[in-house]
Amino acid sequence: MQSTVNSMKDLDQEQKARLVADFFHRTVVHYGLWFSEVRHQLGLEKAIELLGGVFPRSSGIQVKRLGKTLGFDTADGLPAPLTNLPEDQIEALLDALAVNWLANDGVWFQAVEFANDMNDAKRCNDSCWGHFSPVEAAMIKRYLDLGPQPGLEGLKKALNFRLYARVNVQSFHEETPDSFVFQMNACRVQDARKRKGLDDYPCKSGGLVEYTTFATAIDSRIITECVGCPPDAHPDEWYCAWRFTLD
Repeated sequence: MQSTVNSMKDLDQEQKARLVADFFHRTVVHYGLWFSEVRHQLGLEKAIELLGGVFPRSSGIQVKRLGKTLGFDTADGLPAPLTNLPEDQIEALLDALAVNWLANDGVWFQAVEFANDMNDAKRCNDSCWGHFSPVEAAMIKRYLDLGPQPGLEGLKKALNFRLYARVNVQSFHEETPDSFVFQMNACRVQDARKRKGLDDYPCKSGGLVEYTTFATAIDSRIITECVGCPPDAHPDEWYCAWRFTLD
């Protein structure tokens, strides 16, 4: 920033545009810190409960104000330009958002890895999944109105609405009334490493946290078992596989 800039009035057009992006960034960080602190002070269950009311209220206020400022209509808390998108564009937007989420995850991992080491990056990664997975499960559960104990069928539906479901290829196998096996047949991260001639990323420690907390957040009766996940050996048709059983 130029030394002649003493207030926001001194910014040129590009600098103001960058400040707009920075304001968005600060809002997202502040939102996340609020959730993190409520989780710390009141517990995860209460934080998730409050999140269900905070998000529609907060986003509704923000979208309405942005619509008034930028000149677009809103309806039920959503921008009209978004709800009026052609189906192919909104599908492409969902894919882009999911890939951006994964890229964001990778940027954080590499930032810690390069600043410290791989061990610290994996520690942060696994802990992050322990926080994110149950929250994502709760968001999906509320979005689909699955109810408190939707069982294995509810878990299948929820797995199909994860962010990962937009960037990877997954499938269900060995389905019985009491259990099923979930396979990750194509993984964007592992496929990229394979193209570069690298070994699989050893994601089992994170996966154990991720899938266990996700499943129990959908239904506390569900037990998670790892069939295989790198660094485990695995067949060509999947990278990781998980068995979910209703206790």
